[in-house]
Amino acid sequence: MSGGMSYKAAGVDIDAAERSVELIKPWVRQTRRAEVLADIGSFGGFFALDTKKFTDPVLVSGTDGVGTKLRIAQMAGVHDTVGIDLVAMCVNDILVHGAEPLFFLDYLAVGRLVPEMVEGLVRGIARGCLEAGCALVGGETAEMPGFYAEDEYDMAGFAVGAVNRDRLIDGSCIRDNQVIIGLASSGIHSNGYSLVRKILLDHAGLKLEERVAELDKTLGEELLTPTRIYVKSVLRLVNEIEVKGMAHITGGGIPENLKRILPDGHAALIRKCQLPPVPVFQLLQKAGAVDDAEMFRTFNMGIGFILVVEETDADRACRLLQSGGEKPIVIGKIITGEKGVIIK
Repeated sequence: MSGGMSYKAAGVDIDAAERSVELIKPWVRQTRRAEVLADIGSFGGFFALDTKKFTDPVLVSGTDGVGTKLRIAQMAGVHDTVGIDLVAMCVNDILVHGAEPLFFLDYLAVGRLVPEMVEGLVRGIARGCLEAGCALVGGETAEMPGFYAEDEYDMAGFAVGAVNRDRLIDGSCIRDNQVIIGLASSGIHSNGYSLVRKILLDHAGLKLEERVAELDKTLGEELLTPTRIYVKSVLRLVNEIEVKGMAHITGGGIPENLKRILPDGHAALIRKCQLPPVPVFQLLQKAGAVDDAEMFRTFNMGIGFILVVEETDADRACRLLQSGGEKPIVIGKIITGEKGVIIK
């Protein structure tokens, strides 16, 4: 019987979904680790944990998204960078506990499934997985007409890592006079974009394609700079030096994220003068007349990841991090006091 209703007529194109899978397979294969037992396409991802490396393993998992940074990607028509952000937000979180990211899964919801757009998004995810050293073992792409506009999409990521129980880092060993080392961010990363859009696009009236003198690049290039992935350099460090605690600086900035790892009776003293000047934050603060407290609770302010080490290990830690491509800065110390972060 012809002329009946169809799934495609309702807005869901199964043929486009199948083509998307074929387009992303080469990128997924690039991320494969020896422990992965099957290509994508099965109902589940198979990963055989290396029990010689992880003799008393603790699995550490994390999930996150990219937030309203996706709106910038959609406005710019640039889809191959936010996948890196997606991976970064998840793997940097589990890295805080000393865990090596092992595998990653993604969820992608779209208003209309355009295979080339999906390929760009997954290509970015694969690049992020390569940077983190983890395998992309599977995912889900859902075409949801009527729920999202045709040019809209949302993403979520899921990372699983492992660390031997005796190497688990949770901040419980943080004590007075230990040194706080900050690792430079690549920019805004993936937090605060609702305020970013409000200030720069709505209030200041800037355009994404506009070249901004303070940034020495277009606004779109700055805002779509991917979140830095710290995995390889930090894992190398924790194998050489006893790190007491770590924090990924995401929503809530340094005050909220560093506080999460502090034991009761200990505070973190951060020297504002030690933080690197970052043009995009200076632009945001000036254009939006944002006070310091709001800037610090919304943005990373140039520091994307924090480590706490003994004072005697600080110089060596900085040298090791520099050799791994990071820009480490001693930004403060641990002091006795009410649990919290003091920035002055």
